[in-house]
Amino acid sequence: MQALVGRQLSREGKQLFGAIVQRLRGQPGTALEPALYPALSRGYADESSLLKTPLYDYHVEQGGKMVPFAGWSMPVQYKDSLMDSVRHCRKDASIFDVSHMLGVTFKGKESVQFLEKLTVGDLQGIENGSGSLTLFTNDRGGIIDDTVLTKVGDNEIYLVVNAGCREKDIKHLSTHLKWFKDEGGDVDMIIHDDRSLLALQGPAAAEVLAPLVPALDLGKFYFSNFAKVDVDGKPCFVTRTGYTGEDGFEISVPDADATSLAKKLMENSRVKMSGLGARDALRLEAGLCLYGNDMTEDITPVQAGLKWTIGQRRRDACDFLGGEVIKKQLTDGVDERRVGLLAKGAPPRQHAEILTMEGEKVGEVTSGAFSPNINKNIAMGYVKKGHNKSGTKLQVAVRGRKSDAEVAKMPFVKTTYFRPS
Repeated sequence: MQALVGRQLSREGKQLFGAIVQRLRGQPGTALEPALYPALSRGYADESSLLKTPLYDYHVEQGGKMVPFAGWSMPVQYKDSLMDSVRHCRKDASIFDVSHMLGVTFKGKESVQFLEKLTVGDLQGIENGSGSLTLFTNDRGGIIDDTVLTKVGDNEIYLVVNAGCREKDIKHLSTHLKWFKDEGGDVDMIIHDDRSLLALQGPAAAEVLAPLVPALDLGKFYFSNFAKVDVDGKPCFVTRTGYTGEDGFEISVPDADATSLAKKLMENSRVKMSGLGARDALRLEAGLCLYGNDMTEDITPVQAGLKWTIGQRRRDACDFLGGEVIKKQLTDGVDERRVGLLAKGAPPRQHAEILTMEGEKVGEVTSGAFSPNINKNIAMGYVKKGHNKSGTKLQVAVRGRKSDAEVAKMPFVKTTYFRPS
């Protein structure tokens, strides 16, 4: 591990990093080697096959520790420790290169109607220039992927899909798009393979970005708002959103301008580059799901505690893929659901068993790590009905050792999204 991080980590730092590595190794679509630590310290035999974002050279120049993730070479951390990187984002501002994720635009008079067949959200009810988290579902009601979908205008929708789901999402969308267009539907799909995505996150994010977007009044640009606007003279898509629980922005920028924009943002002394490791810990502290761990094609929005993504109009009709299954669950409830956990002992890992105090298995951990900001072990997992109430005493088995745990409300760290007062 020292060969990877270039310095001695604290006990908590090792626990945090170990939990993150476990999760990255288990992420669907990732290309991490089975023997991860030796591979990271030696380099990669097939590194040339990995895709690289336009910021790759800049990551290396900044001391980024590059790892394979979802077929891409991505920075897991920089010269500072993971603990310091997580804390910095909660105090100042951090830049995350998320260009491995894919932006997609749908244009046409029936873009909303088309996407409402595949997602659970009330897209008709979203105001132009705003967006929301929504979910793609399969015919069993399972979650194919989650996405932040933005209604740019009446005839234009922009969304971003996860890197590990990129191929299956595009196949899914393309298949249904063909069927829709064969029936005379007016909608076209544009894949933004020529754009990068930077996430500027943290309480100082607006202060850092404001001088570079004089045309945009950030004081009236709220969480989930979207604008096509120049950032430092570069044509960008800017959404006030993120995956950390902090105020922040995701900036889609032409590939040719990505590195120069990152450098411009880094001129502010409150900004640091940050990697996959800190991003994963931050999203867990914020109680946000990771696709492939906390959400899968076998888990429905109701089980995942995400029924709030299903607009009221959509609940009444459930006229999307898997709608009949989900409608029944909305009425009858489910046998298991996602919960937050605070645990003692070693940080819980994915697949760790969740037990009653008497030792009966009632669930399984899907994500877990040490939280640098509350100095406790935190986790998410699924438990059987009757064991999901906040304050319920449980146990978690980590490497054969049982530790006390308790069901806790999420988020674990207070979120600070910028909303109207």
